[in-house]
Amino acid sequence: MSILTQLLLLCNVMFLCWANSSLAKREYMAPLEVKFHSLDFRNVLHWKCQPRAPNNLQYFVEYKVYGNKHWTACKRCQGILKHQCDLSQETSDPRQWYYARVQAVSSKNPSSWVISSRFHPQWETTFSPPQIRLNVTEEGIVVQIRPPRSPLRGQKNTRISVTELQQLRFKIYLMQNGVEEIHEMECQSQKVVIQVFEPTTTYCFQAITIMPLSGRLSRKSPSTCITTP
Repeated sequence: MSILTQLLLLCNVMFLCWANSSLAKREYMAPLEVKFHSLDFRNVLHWKCQPRAPNNLQYFVEYKVYGNKHWTACKRCQGILKHQCDLSQETSDPRQWYYARVQAVSSKNPSSWVISSRFHPQWETTFSPPQIRLNVTEEGIVVQIRPPRSPLRGQKNTRISVTELQQLRFKIYLMQNGVEEIHEMECQSQKVVIQVFEPTTTYCFQAITIMPLSGRLSRKSPSTCITTP
């Protein structure tokens, strides 16, 4: 074997060692468990770092609509240190499918990109319970429901109710002397009158949000009570 051949073999071995080392470094820096968590259409991408990853990692986040070829950088989430990125504005159409991906960078050495599973806000978001307001009138106890609000804002810069983005129902639980009654309402009404006739009696209410498409339920709201005159 000639000296030239030996040198070529040595170069090939050195290149393979460098390539494998570089690939290993990219892999142990790559983010783990990249996925969306969504509550009231606040769509936040979360991820974890590798156990042996350096402490000085910076993260870069990109997203795209399903079917698009090109990724778009989320300007708020470039070179960040935290392990999450709020993509609510970028994924504001609840009927679309989205992807997101994350890359970790240490000393200008990037990891491979890690892509989330496909995300559909309308199907995958969960909801908070509604807020309850009570008022006693001659007709009975008026229960007003205030649906959860999304992080999105309308023309007057006010937060948009989730009922403008998703059809919902609400279930009201009435407790009095250990007896529970259940009243259900559509999101369009957001008000129900409970006819009660017991004076100086305390009535307590809780409510949940129901998502008809999936049948998912929110937790119950805190108990809100009122005493009749």
